[in-house]
Amino acid sequence: MSVQKQRTLGIIGGMSWESTESYYRLINEGIKAKLGKLHSADLLIHSVDFAPIGKLQVEGAWTELGAMMASSGKRLQAAGVQGLLLATNTMHKVVNDIEAATNLPIIHIADATAKVIKKQNLTKVALLGTQFTMTQNFYKQRLFDAGLQVLVPDTDTQAEVHRIIYDELCQGQLLDSSQQYYRQVIKALEAQGAEGVILGCTEIGLLISQADSPIPVFDTTAIHAAAAVAFLLNEDTGSH
Repeated sequence: MSVQKQRTLGIIGGMSWESTESYYRLINEGIKAKLGKLHSADLLIHSVDFAPIGKLQVEGAWTELGAMMASSGKRLQAAGVQGLLLATNTMHKVVNDIEAATNLPIIHIADATAKVIKKQNLTKVALLGTQFTMTQNFYKQRLFDAGLQVLVPDTDTQAEVHRIIYDELCQGQLLDSSQQYYRQVIKALEAQGAEGVILGCTEIGLLISQADSPIPVFDTTAIHAAAAVAFLLNEDTGSH
């Protein structure tokens, strides 16, 4: 019996390693579900040190960050990958730098997410993530381009959502009080007309699940991992 040949996918991870661990598990579970038995995913992971990256984000040093991500992409390309996945929402701000440096297909997290939302026929969605993701256009524009309306919390709420990500979730802390806070934020956005909520940071899914939300939850880590499985099995339809 012939074994289905996978493509090799390179993952730029470590931002944070907690969420990269989720990616690794979800992608392998997805491959096993499709191929069965002992099958697992054909992956190469370059896991970066997040501390200097977090510092450069705060400083707004995106050119330097773009060069770092491009360098990671080139290392994975040299190792033989046929496509790339950036295991973080925020760093998609520099996805063009990686594409330019490698010319490899990149599975874009916002495009994959928009596709899933559109399949559910929703038009207005809330977006939770880092302040970079919630306020800047590099991510939201992809959603706008897909025909979606995007709601984000007010400035003070954004700051607390952001703080919980960096001070707690990226450091492996899952606090009940923070989960409760996120639940309240989602309820408030629902009251403003949000038909669904994007967990637009790869760590938020560690804290919030569908059970915590009165509206459909779109966990970008799970959606991105599913798109990775489709790429590995050559089932993707070119969302990059």
